[in-house]
Amino acid sequence: MLSGQESGDEAPEPTASGDGAGADGGSEEDPSEPGAGPSDSAVPDGGGPAVFLTEPVRRRAVEIAAVAMPGLGPGKVPARLRRFLKFNPVKRAKLAKSELVFALASDAAFREGLAEVLTATDSSLIAAIATGGEVSPMADPAEVAALAYLLRPEGWRELIATASQAVPEAPEAPAAEAVPEGDSKRLAALEKENGKLRGALAEQRAAAAALQEELRRARRELKDAEDRAAKAAGDLAADRGRLKHLDTERRSERRRLESEVESLKAQVERVRKADREHERLMSARLWLLMETLSGTATGLRRELGLEPVVERPADYIADELCAEPEERTAEGSRGLEQTDPQRLDHLLSLPNPHLIVDGYNVTISAWGETLTLEQQRNRLVQGLGAVAAQTNAEITVVFDGADAIFGTKPNARGVRVLFSAKGQIADDVVVELARVEPEGRPVIVVSSDQEVAMRVRREGAYPVPSPLLVRWLQRI
Repeated sequence: MLSGQESGDEAPEPTASGDGAGADGGSEEDPSEPGAGPSDSAVPDGGGPAVFLTEPVRRRAVEIAAVAMPGLGPGKVPARLRRFLKFNPVKRAKLAKSELVFALASDAAFREGLAEVLTATDSSLIAAIATGGEVSPMADPAEVAALAYLLRPEGWRELIATASQAVPEAPEAPAAEAVPEGDSKRLAALEKENGKLRGALAEQRAAAAALQEELRRARRELKDAEDRAAKAAGDLAADRGRLKHLDTERRSERRRLESEVESLKAQVERVRKADREHERLMSARLWLLMETLSGTATGLRRELGLEPVVERPADYIADELCAEPEERTAEGSRGLEQTDPQRLDHLLSLPNPHLIVDGYNVTISAWGETLTLEQQRNRLVQGLGAVAAQTNAEITVVFDGADAIFGTKPNARGVRVLFSAKGQIADDVVVELARVEPEGRPVIVVSSDQEVAMRVRREGAYPVPSPLLVRWLQRI
């Protein structure tokens, strides 16, 4: 610990192991009080040559260390100084003066920690001293020397010596016996006032250090606020990206829904078109039925030469159409058997009949062993053309389209030639032709297939075996 001796000569400071003073109350006197010790003191430098600090430099070093000490971690503050951390910087510098002087001189880790705290500030003077830059001539030489002692930059000893020379030394007090009593009182008053001024100056400097600490804290808070603002800006950009993605999805969903609406409109249009086609088909069937009924009534009236009676021929035709297929077969063909050749003559003589022929069922049973398929088709179609010329019947012949078709499609005047589509048989086409005809129109289906005969009978048609048509054609 550094101890000030009350003598006119310089006394060397004891080392850390000296017994001059301790933490329990040193004998060092405050130089700010009247009659304080020497103006200079030699401070040992950890085994190096002693560093001579003037009293203003040493006092300023203690004040700076007292202000910077709370910036250290608790583990870096020497145990004997920790009890002074609860005081303000001014009181800490006054009460722990001797302890701080000793710690600065003997504890390199403590001094280096204070140097790190000081260099972390934004003081231009500290930055200039730490980096060996140019020090402002307006700077306090005592403060420059104290900072050089604490920071230990390159050439710090020369800097302390140069700055110490610029520190004004306090005039030596005259001997007590040579000072008149009145002057002694005035001198004591001046010394007391000087002490007060020095205390006020220390308080102002401590307040300035506190303001600098507040400024550093405010700058840290500003930096934190800027970081939060940057994070908020990043979050905002992310939210905007999500909103843009959601807007893209919404537009895509809207386009999909619009596409579905267009598809539904197209489906509705197809349904309407099918309804119109069905309506045209029903109109055609109705027209054919009316033509059939009209022709039937006219033919019966002309054949029977009937006078006007209460019952109209249309009533008779209506009763005939409402009968069961078996009853219509018996009555319509006047009790003729299905194999009777006259049965086909009678059916073809009905008004506006439609003759539907199962092509290969007829040709194979008649000429399957003697003619090719193409010759069979040509012979049947030509024979049906003769039938169309002799009667007023509508004639349709259907062939299976699954077999390969050689040559040109056979044709004859008044004969409609059809081939079943791929995956469909002629039997189904024959039944469909019978189904679409209106009730009441004579529909004659020529086929020896019992299943076809049963199906067309349910549709109200007259089934005729194939041999009957073959014999009818042979008569032509």
